[in-house]
Formats: sequence, structure tokens, C-alpha cells
Amino acid sequence: MAATVWKGFLTFGLISIPVRLFTAARPDRVSFNQLSKKTHARVKQQLIDSATGEVLDRSDIVKGYAVGKDQYILVEDEEIKKVQPASGDTMEIQEFVRIQEVDPLYYDQSYYIVPEEAGKKPYYLLVDTMQKSGYVAVAKISMHQREFTVMVRPRSGGLTLHTMYYENEIREVPEYGRRGDFEVRPQEIKLAEQLVESLASPFEPRKYHDTYQARLKELVAAKQEGKEAQPTEAKRLAPVIDLMEALQKSLKDRPEKKAPARANGATPADEEAAPKATRKRSARKAAR
Repeated sequence: MAATVWKGFLTFGLISIPVRLFTAARPDRVSFNQLSKKTHARVKQQLIDSATGEVLDRSDIVKGYAVGKDQYILVEDEEIKKVQPASGDTMEIQEFVRIQEVDPLYYDQSYYIVPEEAGKKPYYLLVDTMQKSGYVAVAKISMHQREFTVMVRPRSGGLTLHTMYYENEIREVPEYGRRGDFEVRPQEIKLAEQLVESLASPFEPRKYHDTYQARLKELVAAKQEGKEAQPTEAKRLAPVIDLMEALQKSLKDRPEKKAPARANGATPADEEAAPKATRKRSARKAAR
């Protein structure tokens, strides 16, 4: 059974909804243990006092905030609990915004919000209202010794929460977005649009896989059988010299897209005529 990450109340206005949070997604990676090169036994990590070299137990550890070289302010767990904000057990909706206004750059972790039995009706009232209005909610929540701004949105009949980065956590790169003095020609844009259309398809997450993790599993399986894994063939890439030529060649190498299948072998003309026929039948019914 999934573990509860946070438990408390989701509130908007005077409505309080008892809810729990569950992790919605987590990385699935091949992991390796660290072993001794000589004995192949697992390596243990120890907590060592850098001043005395003494090996410490977890109970010997305290928290310290650095204020200078080898200078720390000691802080107890109980003191940290005292300054925990109200969002530690109450997630208050502060405003509603359009999801199109939120840059995905701000998204961090995702969680499912699940209501307790007593909160199901107001929970689904909020789900239905948000779906109808097209708004998503911005709220605050504290967990893991941090207060997060979060976005709550309706998804698949429930509410999903995304923790978000703060403005000061978004990094800037000076070169990003600076075009320079070159110009993109209309002919190049037209060919690039054709290339995009040739690659366009509906988003289906199941199509995408981590091939590197798959190759790692193949490597482990091969070594179990006393074999060697086949190396990946690297693509040889070079800087584009002639952009128009590269675009034209890319289009030429793309397979032709098949037209979407039509029900009962209908032709485009049939589909175009269908709405007209429907309108004529409706008009005859009205006349009667």
C-alpha cells in the first residue's frame, strides 16, 4: 500500500477537506551497490567526527547552521517544530489561476490528493467546479522542513498537486534567448513547419522508454550468463552548414504519413456531406 506523504486539510473559503497526499511519480532506475574492489563485500559509510576521528552514532548528531568558518548555531528538532507555519497541517488555497499562465519550468514534484471519507463531497465539489471553470488552484503546504507553493489541478476525476519552484530558485543563463544578428528566412520556416507536421502525433506516454536503463539491465543479464553486452552504436553528427539542404533532406527521409482511418470506408466527400444531410433531415422534421 502506498505511504502517506502528508496528512491535513485542504481549505478554500470556509470549506475544510481532510485529505492525504501520495507520491504520484518516482524515478525507476537501475542501482548499483558500492563494493570493496578486493573482497567484493558491501562498503559501509560511517559518521565520523572530523575533529577527533571518532565514529558517531545517529543519536550523537545535532543540527547546526553555519555562520562562519567552523562556526555553527545549534538548533534542536523541537525548536524547528515551534516555528513550523500553519501550512504544516492546513493547505489553504490562496487564489485560482489559468493553467496556461503557469510556465512548466516552475513544476517540481507531483502528488495525488486523496480525500478522507468525511471530505469526499466537498472534495468532488472542488474537482467538478475547477473542471467547469478551467481554473487551477495555488496553495501553500509545509512538508520535509520546507514550505512550498503548490498548484492543484483536476486530473482523471481527482486532484493532483505539483510543488513549484520559487522565483529566486529559477536560474538564468546569460546566453539563453539571445539570437544574435542572424535572420531566419521565411522559406526555412516553411520547410521547418513541414518537418514538424511530419513528426506530429498524439501524446502517448507509453511510447516513451528509458533505453539507457534497458541497456544497463541487458548488461547485467549478459554478465550473469558470462557474456559481453553489445556496445551502443553512436550517431555521427556534424554542425549544419546549409540549413535549407538539411531541411529538404530531412523531409525527404521522412516516411509519408497515412491519412486517419475513416469509419466504414467513408471518403472525405462523404464526411463533408454528412453534416449537410443531417441539417436537411432536421429541417424536414421541423417543417412537420
